[in-house]
Amino acid sequence: MSTDEPIKSPIRSADPRYGGFSRFELELEFVQCLANPWYLNHLATLKLFDDACFVAYLDYLQYFAKSEYTRFLTYPGPTLKALQLLQQPAFRQDILSPETVARLIEQGLKASIYEPSVTNGAVSS
Repeated sequence: MSTDEPIKSPIRSADPRYGGFSRFELELEFVQCLANPWYLNHLATLKLFDDACFVAYLDYLQYFAKSEYTRFLTYPGPTLKALQLLQQPAFRQDILSPETVARLIEQGLKASIYEPSVTNGAVSS
């Protein structure tokens, strides 16, 4: 795929709409929220991670790890890492701890400080 080609949206005009948004748009917005450790903590306090259907939904969202979907993520690293961690029952329990949340935030800040940023396909420091 050439970098000059426009990114094709997976949204088709015939797709059903939910409040004016496609299912893909809603799933994209939700999955990106998972990059926020405090949001993960909030979901855990609501006991959503104890719900087998919700855990299955998180597994379903793994499709965002495919390159054709990853490109729509604003923060693919933290988002995909969160999806990966949420597959582990121990992590779903550990995220209840404020210490775990703080550790994830610290790791994210270190990554953003020490890793080169990528802007418009060009790496800058």
